[in-house]
Amino acid sequence: MRFAPITDRLKDLGGDKWAIHNAARDRTARGEAIIALTVGEPDITPDPGLVDICADAMRGGRTRYSNGRGETGLVTALCQTYAPRMPGIGPSNVLCFPGTQTALFAVILALTDKGDGVLIGDPYYATYDGVVRTTGAHVQPVPLRMERDFVLDPDDLRAAVTPESRVLLLNTPHNPTGAVIDRATMRTIGQVAIEHDLWIVCDEVYESLIFAGEFVSPLEMAELRERTIVVSSISKSHAATGFRSGWAIGPAPFMERLLPISETMLFGNQPFIADMTEAALLGDYDTSERLRTALGRRARLAHGIVAATPALSACLPQGGMFMMVDVSATGLDGEAFGWRLLKEENVAIMPGSAFGSRAGHLIRVALTVPDDVLGDALGRMAALASRLARQNTPEHA
Repeated sequence: MRFAPITDRLKDLGGDKWAIHNAARDRTARGEAIIALTVGEPDITPDPGLVDICADAMRGGRTRYSNGRGETGLVTALCQTYAPRMPGIGPSNVLCFPGTQTALFAVILALTDKGDGVLIGDPYYATYDGVVRTTGAHVQPVPLRMERDFVLDPDDLRAAVTPESRVLLLNTPHNPTGAVIDRATMRTIGQVAIEHDLWIVCDEVYESLIFAGEFVSPLEMAELRERTIVVSSISKSHAATGFRSGWAIGPAPFMERLLPISETMLFGNQPFIADMTEAALLGDYDTSERLRTALGRRARLAHGIVAATPALSACLPQGGMFMMVDVSATGLDGEAFGWRLLKEENVAIMPGSAFGSRAGHLIRVALTVPDDVLGDALGRMAALASRLARQNTPEHA
C-alpha cells in the first residue's frame, strides 16, 4: 500500500523526542515517586470563574456549530486586546483556532511549499520541525548562543538567509530557553525580514510570563505589520492548556487566504470555549500574575543551584516556563544525562536533542512544580552532575 510523502517527512518526529517523559509517566503509573520536569503544564488550575462560564455556556445551549473565523464575541475581544499594538485591527485580521499549535500549523501551511526555507532560532520548540516539514519546506536553523542569553543575533539571522528563505519563525518569550527579544533587537530582526522579503510568524504564547524586561511584538512596529502573523492562546496565560483555545492575528489579505484552510481543517471552534476565552481576555483574572511570580521565583532558585554546581551551567531565563542547562562538563550529552538522571535520581527532564540540532549538550528543565519539589529535583541533578564530573577527572580516568 502507498502512503503520502508527508508520512515520510514526519516519521522521525513523533514520540521519540518524548521517550524520557513517557518512561517517567510509566514509572509514575506503577507507583514510583518521580519528579517530572518535562512539560510546560502550569501547576495551577484555571480560574473557577472561567470554568463556570464555560460550563454555563454549555448548559445554555452554546454547543452548536460556530463559523470559520470565530465567535463574534471572541473576535471582538481579540480586536480589543490587540488594538494597542495593531491600530485599526478588525475582524478581517483575526482567525480563531483550537490552540496555538493548530494556528501555527495552518499559518505555515499557507506560507510555504516544497523546497521553501523557514528560519528558526536553534534550539527551538519540539513541534516546529514537524510543522515546517508538513508542507515540504525545511528548517533553516539560526544559532541561539548561550553567551547571548539565547537571544537571536540579527547578524546570525542575516547569515542564515538563502534564496529559499520564505518565513522567519520567532518565539518570544522563548521555549525552550526563556530568552526574550528586546525592542532594539526586534527592530533589527525586522529590518532583515524587510531586506529579504520574509514573512514573520511570531509565537507569543508566553507573552504574559516575563520576569525581566518587557514584551515586544513585531506587530508593534508599523513597518512590519504587513508581513507579520502572530499566534497565541490562553493555554499558558490562564493555565487552560486542555481547553485548546488560540488564534492568529495578521494582515487582512493573508487572513483571507488563511480562512479557507482553517475552514477545511476545522470549520469553527466550540462556542462554549470561545465564551470562556472572551471572558479570559476581557476579565480581571490574576492567573497570569500568580504564574509569572511563581515561575520567576523558581527560575532564580533553579539558576542558583546550577550556578553553584561547577559541572553545570545555565542562563537565567527571562520568561516562560523553562530553563536550559548545559551538562557537557559531565562528559555526557543531554540525552544520556537525562536517562541517568531518571534512573539514578528519579527526576525526568527533556533532552536538548528534542529541540533542534544545536542543543545536544543541553537539557530542558520545566519550572512547573512547587518550589520545594523543584529545589529537591535540582539538588539531585547537581549531585549526579558532580559525581559524573569527578569520574571524568584524571585520577578517575
